[in-house]
Amino acid sequence: MSAPVSAAQPDAVRRKVEAWLAEDDPAEAIALTARPEWPADPVLTVDGTRVRVVPCPTPLAARAALHDRADGERLVLLTELTDSELGDGLLAHLSGQKVRKIDPWNLVRQMFGGVKDLDPTLVRAGRWVADALTDHAPDAGWPVPPGAVLTRDHALRSLASALLDLSPAELDDSGLVQWSADAHRQLRFTTLPDTVAEGITAYLAGTAGWTAVPIMAAVRAGHGVDVIPLGLLAGLLWPAAGGTAAEVEAAVGRTRLEPRFGGLRLSPHQADGLHRAAEAWIYRTVDAGDRDEAMRMLRRAETIAAEIGISALLGASTVLPSGFGHRLRAFAAAVRLAVPAGGSAQAVAVTRAQSALATVEEHRAGEPRRVETARMALRLLRWLHHADGPAPATMWDAVHRQVREDGWVDRARLDIFAGDTDPQVADAYRLLHRAVDDRRSRHDKQFATLLAAATSAEVEPGALLWVEDVLDRVVQPILDHGRRVLLLVLDGMGVAAATELAESVTSSGTWVELTPDGGPRTGVLAALPTVTETSRCSLLSGRITTGGQSAELKAFGRRWPGGRLLHKSALRAGAGAALDPDVRAAIEDVSVPVVAAVVNTIDDALDRSDPGTVVWGADTVTAVGDLLAAATDRVVVLVSDHGHVVDRGPESVVLPSTSGENRWRPATGPTGEAEVAVSGSRVALGGGSVILPWREEVRYGPRKAGYHGGAAPTEAVIPLLVLAAGDDRAVPGWAGAPVSSPEWWREPLAETAVPASVALPSGRRSFARTAEPQAERLFELAPVTAAASPVTPDLVAALLASERYAQRRDPRMPLSDERVAALLGTLLAGGDRATFDTLAARAGVPAHRITGTVTVLRRLLQVEGYPVITIDPDGATVRLDRRLLIEQFDLEHR
Repeated sequence: MSAPVSAAQPDAVRRKVEAWLAEDDPAEAIALTARPEWPADPVLTVDGTRVRVVPCPTPLAARAALHDRADGERLVLLTELTDSELGDGLLAHLSGQKVRKIDPWNLVRQMFGGVKDLDPTLVRAGRWVADALTDHAPDAGWPVPPGAVLTRDHALRSLASALLDLSPAELDDSGLVQWSADAHRQLRFTTLPDTVAEGITAYLAGTAGWTAVPIMAAVRAGHGVDVIPLGLLAGLLWPAAGGTAAEVEAAVGRTRLEPRFGGLRLSPHQADGLHRAAEAWIYRTVDAGDRDEAMRMLRRAETIAAEIGISALLGASTVLPSGFGHRLRAFAAAVRLAVPAGGSAQAVAVTRAQSALATVEEHRAGEPRRVETARMALRLLRWLHHADGPAPATMWDAVHRQVREDGWVDRARLDIFAGDTDPQVADAYRLLHRAVDDRRSRHDKQFATLLAAATSAEVEPGALLWVEDVLDRVVQPILDHGRRVLLLVLDGMGVAAATELAESVTSSGTWVELTPDGGPRTGVLAALPTVTETSRCSLLSGRITTGGQSAELKAFGRRWPGGRLLHKSALRAGAGAALDPDVRAAIEDVSVPVVAAVVNTIDDALDRSDPGTVVWGADTVTAVGDLLAAATDRVVVLVSDHGHVVDRGPESVVLPSTSGENRWRPATGPTGEAEVAVSGSRVALGGGSVILPWREEVRYGPRKAGYHGGAAPTEAVIPLLVLAAGDDRAVPGWAGAPVSSPEWWREPLAETAVPASVALPSGRRSFARTAEPQAERLFELAPVTAAASPVTPDLVAALLASERYAQRRDPRMPLSDERVAALLGTLLAGGDRATFDTLAARAGVPAHRITGTVTVLRRLLQVEGYPVITIDPDGATVRLDRRLLIEQFDLEHR
């Protein structure tokens, strides 16, 4: 029994006719084996020749067609009859005197430039390939293959490219995902016969990977435009099985998602590939500047998640906006559990909060401000975890607790006070702020009590700096050393703001912060009450006094007749200039020993904006950046006249007063629980006796964004920053500052210090010892203390004893063994990672030199180009490859 004859495809017939006419055959007709049916227009025009297609089920029909042929017309006879059934009389009129078969592969050869051979794997792919290549040949023809053989890949890549309207280079997972976002380009594929669609999908699965199958399935199911949203959800619905409630919910979600893939049950590999491709599309789109389109896809994914009931799983997503919200709420829940009911936070609860924060930080669509607030919350939890120390014994102790610890607390709690838009997160921050405030209030009361006692007793300052002594004890010694000074007075800047400003100013590396003997930062005690009228005038006069700008100018001029004091109006410049030309000239004038500039940006914010939400840096206090840019040949003394407290909104407490001041009142009537009475020669108003509130939420006058005048350390402690452009020995008695932030600010609780002294192996050769003094002069490093450097003694000691380590030491840029031990010990104790700040703090390296020190360490340990020490893309984290260290220095058997 003969095989059934298939119907002739119009494109195949046309291709066959083109080949026939190209032969210059004079025959008037060609007979083709096909079912005698023709659904298309019976008349074709091929290369200018009129060709009629006639179905011929019988010999009689064939004879009639030949008889009725018009002059100049050619015929195509479609028939199932054999040569013998037609007879010699009819065959004589036909091309080749026989019925020809439509060989699709011969047509394929013709369409691809007449190639000689076909790849056998192409033919084995099936008849559908030949038919599809014939039916969908572009007007310009198929691209000619580079060789004499038409390969399977060349044919199918050309066909897929045409059917999907994609260039051959785009037939990968990213190209298919991009294609799915365009509904118009998908239309042609959705109308293909199943055999063609399935064949193209199978080919794409082999070239574009697992991703192609679900993409094409979604397109064929009518959900092609949702491929990217579906891919974003796929990563949430195909997690590793764990039998948890979330896994059950994911299984239900997978079932509900299947119809959107036409019933296809995705494999884990397909789901993972689709998820990765969809996320990559989001990143590319955002990077290309089309954030709106990316957000549209993200929101669509969340809508689909709601439709199939998996919204609770969105927290696992690193890109969906709802995922960020879920993660932040999970962090807030951890914060609530960690906030102490009374006393210090529990370590295990804080560790859980740290882990929850890590998931928040991993989210790619996280809002930077909210992420930073979460970081501040964790820092405060770590601070609460540490037991509160004893009350300060002296005013010096109280001032420096504010500079070195509590000022950082204030910086973090300002963010927490500003809060979050999510009610659950806001509630957690409220609890945390209350716990922090309880401890800070105790500190504030201790500070105010000491302040009142020391002021009344007229206690001499000793090592403590008073605001009226800054000119004598800080500025004048710099001048005596032959250096000129730029004195920047940032009205209203407290310690918290100063920590931000210092980071901003020193981040570029141009300016180096100096501290007394290279030790911790110091601070200054303001005049009382802590208002501009008293404290700024006392600063610029060099004695306790009161007055406005005219008094300040007069006193400053008496002190330094050749100096310049610039207030806000003098700093203003005309159009196009950041600095007034006269100001720039004064700063650059070598005959002007001191230029002082009063910058009111922070103090102005207390009246007209929200100082609690501003990050005070060179970009927000622009006058500082402009003045510093012009003053690189001067030593900069950056100070303020007082700090400030922010308005507490509904938590504020308004107390009665006979004056209109916000944070101080005359010494009339008894002091309340939140107040302290202060009198003495450093009290410049109220006849030398005033009442000051120490609780930050108290005020007397009208509501503003912030206030100052009281006895809280946030108002009374003035930050002091001394800066030099690249010269950490610019001022006698001052040196490059260490890392200023406290340990709890930088490090998770898991990193604890352990003794660091590594006993050097006995019998070590002394070849390196002669170079050690040079190393200390080169880096000016502080001594390494036992408490400063956690180590893994066995590994570090083995390294220091190794022959290869001895060979690697560079006498031109040496590091002492103690320094290497401290740096490596810190990395090992931190799970093979540590921030630059932590390394500097633990190894006793000045903050501005830690980058260079790590660079030397990297060179020392980098054998044959293999990086034992690397820097993370964040630019702040140093990593140790412990395995490579052991391998490169042959430490395994030591």
